[in-house]
Amino acid sequence: MNIERIRQPFIETFPGDFSNNLMQRNTPKVLFATTQPAGFDKLQLISFNEALSEEIGLGKFEDKDLDFLVGNNLPENVQTYATAYAGHQFGNWAGQLGDGRAILAGEITDDSGKKTEIQWKGAGATPYSRHADGRAVLRSSVREYLMSEAMYHLGVPTTRALSLAFTGEDVMRDIMYSGNPQLEKGAVVIRTAESFLRFGHFELMSAQREYNTLQELADFTIENYYPEITSSDIQKYKDFFENICTRTANLMVEWFRVGFVHGVMNTDNMSVLGLTIDYGPYSMMDEYDLNFTPNTTDLPGRRYAFGKQGQIAQWNLWQLANALHPLIKDEKFLEDTLNHFGTYFWEAHDQMLCKKFGFDQLRKEDEDFFTNWQGLMQELQLDYTLFFSQLEKTNPDTDLKEHFKEVSYITLNEEMLEKLSHFIITYEARLELNAISKEDSLAIMKKTNPKFILRNYLLYECIEEINNGKKEMLEKLTKAIESPYQEVYAEFSVKRPSGYDDTAGCSTLSCSS
Repeated sequence: MNIERIRQPFIETFPGDFSNNLMQRNTPKVLFATTQPAGFDKLQLISFNEALSEEIGLGKFEDKDLDFLVGNNLPENVQTYATAYAGHQFGNWAGQLGDGRAILAGEITDDSGKKTEIQWKGAGATPYSRHADGRAVLRSSVREYLMSEAMYHLGVPTTRALSLAFTGEDVMRDIMYSGNPQLEKGAVVIRTAESFLRFGHFELMSAQREYNTLQELADFTIENYYPEITSSDIQKYKDFFENICTRTANLMVEWFRVGFVHGVMNTDNMSVLGLTIDYGPYSMMDEYDLNFTPNTTDLPGRRYAFGKQGQIAQWNLWQLANALHPLIKDEKFLEDTLNHFGTYFWEAHDQMLCKKFGFDQLRKEDEDFFTNWQGLMQELQLDYTLFFSQLEKTNPDTDLKEHFKEVSYITLNEEMLEKLSHFIITYEARLELNAISKEDSLAIMKKTNPKFILRNYLLYECIEEINNGKKEMLEKLTKAIESPYQEVYAEFSVKRPSGYDDTAGCSTLSCSS
């Protein structure tokens, strides 16, 4: 790999702590601290994303590159560091946080000039590890490696994953915070993104009243990642905030489209580039439930439930607005922009639902249609993804009981079947209002509705196999996620088996890594 092409423009631009001191502590007035990966002697490659490596300019993987995958024996041009940021966690100000399990190698630029940051996750403690060990276990590493790539192929803005490797260490974790810690195999994943900058980076500088650094950080972000912004002075920062709001709203709509639930939407887990970042206790939606959260830490309040993600994104943007206020200095503009977020989000959300149903445009009566559909989905406990797959194949002669029984998580009684039948009649009548053909309508649905999603039970099975030295499931899932709008493996396009309903690490997860 072309590791010699990696550079560190971030640490060349901003104030930092260059002591290499790993003591976990506050580092006021700086945006990063240099640090070193722990080093691992018995590493073993599990998977490498060759296509991504070529795309970002790293090139082909060779045996001599194995050490790099866990941060061993780095060349002199790679000065590793962890960034400092703050955040609101579950609605409460948490103060300084930072990259507790992430260490940045720096940035690589491909031949076309596109920049990509490269980051290890699980390679050891940093000054921001907050009394933790900075390691990651196989379980969380596989989940991040596969899911970030699954989201990319679904067309959802996301960080991506370059490699997955065993460290050769065992790591102690309490998966459900139940007082029963166990040793698990350690692993490191390399993840990439145009930038890993978060709302929390801006919150930290603003909270510390480091307004010059705050302005430099905003200028750096605009110059490198927002080429569409050409204004100057205060207007530049207004345009910056508006763009972040739009990107964030669009991301939430994409999450709703594919049925993704992040599980821990703290402000430090929100990208200023509108990317899905930090794959922890996430889940793809099985049975449709607006109140579903996969994160046991989020119970019983369900702050980060599926149906609340747009609302929480707006709340998080309020916190970013407060952080950027010293640059923008216009309360009314910030308030108007945030109020517009809700209008923009819901219109984009309903436009998205139109495509899922094959409607050519949003009509006034569609709001009631969508509300009735949501109620039906929850009452009949229908699988979100499989419902649309079946809807695409529904016609006037369809036996609804047989057609939909395999996509419901309960047994449908006659009353439920009657409600389903009435909905289908209403849906067919709505399709007649389209100004496009049924063939065109179906084509829209097929491009919008995935046939395959990476469900938690599939990840659970894959992790179990890798733990036992097997890779067949990993290879099949890797192939399936590359073509999510096709049914590559029919056995993956089924609802969650009932045997996994209460399995820890499958139906629900904690924030534990």
